[in-house]
Amino acid sequence: MGLNHLDLAIIGLYLVGITLFGLRFRKKQRTLRDYFLAGRDIPWWAIALSIVAAETSTLTIISIPGLAYDTNLTFLQVVMGYVIGRVVISFLLLPHYFRGDLYTAYELIERRFGPGLRSLTAGLFLLTRAAAEGVRVYAVSIVVSIALGTGEVTSIAIITALTVIYTFEGGLAAVIWTDVVQTAIYVGGTLVGLATIVHLVPGGWAAIHTAAAAAGKLQVFDFSTSIWIPYTFWAGVIGGTFLTTASHGTDQLIVQRLLAARGQKQSVTALLSSGAAILFQFALFLMVGIMLWAYYRVPSAAFGKPDRIYPTFIVTRMPHGISGLLIAAILAAAMSNLSAALNSLSSSVIMDFYARLRPGADEKTKMRLSRVATVAWAMVLFTLALIALHRLGRVVEVGLQIASVAYGALLGVFLLGVLTRRANQRGAMVGMLFGFGVELYLWQWTHVPWTWWVMIGTAVTSGVGYVASSITQK
Repeated sequence: MGLNHLDLAIIGLYLVGITLFGLRFRKKQRTLRDYFLAGRDIPWWAIALSIVAAETSTLTIISIPGLAYDTNLTFLQVVMGYVIGRVVISFLLLPHYFRGDLYTAYELIERRFGPGLRSLTAGLFLLTRAAAEGVRVYAVSIVVSIALGTGEVTSIAIITALTVIYTFEGGLAAVIWTDVVQTAIYVGGTLVGLATIVHLVPGGWAAIHTAAAAAGKLQVFDFSTSIWIPYTFWAGVIGGTFLTTASHGTDQLIVQRLLAARGQKQSVTALLSSGAAILFQFALFLMVGIMLWAYYRVPSAAFGKPDRIYPTFIVTRMPHGISGLLIAAILAAAMSNLSAALNSLSSSVIMDFYARLRPGADEKTKMRLSRVATVAWAMVLFTLALIALHRLGRVVEVGLQIASVAYGALLGVFLLGVLTRRANQRGAMVGMLFGFGVELYLWQWTHVPWTWWVMIGTAVTSGVGYVASSITQK
């Protein structure tokens, strides 16, 4: 069926509208505190929605339905770990972040260990966040190229350019408040899409439920003890807990939002409430995949790759107007995630490196360079997205794998810092290098599922770091 003028008008209206909305915040960016922390004056509910938006990228919206199409609901076990990880962060890490005037997660590392380890952790964040974000930007091109018929390179360029405009001008305030709007758009759009699929399947929900139950598609729990299965109860809950403790407790992308709260209590409230929202969202996107399976009843290979199933359904089967709304919803998730990545990468470069190398630089110079860094990172992510065009498999798993490679090393160092006073900088560096090396080995040369990588990397980093610290103590 394809998109018509109404759909294209809705998509165009969204792209222009969200860009102009983000630009409304440009006049408020007078200091680095404004640009990178939104003046620490964001209410908890807006931060919660922004965290959800950061966690719900285009990878989630197009790849999670593809995952459910091929399998079942067992990915929800990982999401349960996401919720538990938030509780751990609230008690273990957040109190440390609110002792002092921190801009980045890695300032905490310098305060505990020293400047060398701060540079190492920040550098690892920059490397892996950029790589993972490149895959996410590539995922946008899948949707745009199917919907608009533009080439993948052109699709990536359009979304990147529009996102840079308001992120460049509006800083974190623009990122968070556009996240709030975009979350409402993609959740509302997905709910409309869900209702439309139910209407299109003969027999409605009753027929979908019967077919899915008979095929084992509604299975949530798998208590298998095999470590080679990625989505078991143990791998999901334990692995998901470690993954989220690392991603939301040591990754500047999320920590930056938590630091923008009006205080520790509001930050905790935002983090915990985002957990309930994310559980609902993943269940929603997984159910979309189950319903699409009930509608098509063909192997995912018929679409080329599973990530193309949902975008193809939107463009070819949805009523006009609704299809335009859903494409706009997917773009909303993409732009919110990209804007957050650009701002967090820029904040780490300026605060973790430039401000330390040039302590005498004035605020105006640092603000100007912050914007330059935003544009530079946009170009880097654009390049990485082009490289990701050649990646195979479900993009959501590729993105999670890349992030997981670094998270164990980062979390291990943070735990050494907050749980023991015996660890020192030299020992922590040794542990971090060992942990990162082990995770690279797991990624490239083993079949151990990615759900276990962060836990293994954390254990190696903290264990080796503690022993090395004991050996190197004077």
